[in-house]
Amino acid sequence: MLFGDDTKSIRTWPVVEGHEVLGARITDVQIIIIVASIVFVALVAGFLGLAKTGKAMRAVANNKELADISGINSDKIILISFALGSALAGVAGILVALDVDMTPTMGMNALMMGVVAMIVGGVGSIWGIALGALLLALAQNLGVWYISSQWQDAIAFAILLIFLLFKPEGFWGKKVKKAEI
Repeated sequence: MLFGDDTKSIRTWPVVEGHEVLGARITDVQIIIIVASIVFVALVAGFLGLAKTGKAMRAVANNKELADISGINSDKIILISFALGSALAGVAGILVALDVDMTPTMGMNALMMGVVAMIVGGVGSIWGIALGALLLALAQNLGVWYISSQWQDAIAFAILLIFLLFKPEGFWGKKVKKAEI
């Protein structure tokens, strides 16, 4: 409300055409976004797999009560998880704003596609989620190449529907053996 609902730009350099890669144009900012995404996925996966706090995060996510009994301060771990997630979202927001400018709702589509990628990749698997996001992005962009761009979200939800019907645990997700109440 303070800044209004019009588009804001934080880009200070001139807009250039970009580099041609396999018949498509990609800008320097988009290359930076791709590299940063790969680096951050690898860092988060390494942190969750190797660091003591990362292992505690996985334990709390798996079973909070058992983690509490094991001596893990789950409230502190949840706070650290929210801080880490917020920091990563902030970096993503800045990188996207450098590419396509800022609007009040600029993250809603990314959030929606992130949830779809998480379901397709499998909850609990960082590399599965990355693979789900890659599949989703390829399908949407190849779909735009052959049909109109207005069908981009429909393509994502068609993929989601296919996965929910035939492989609800995602690429590398674990099947739920029992439900807890």
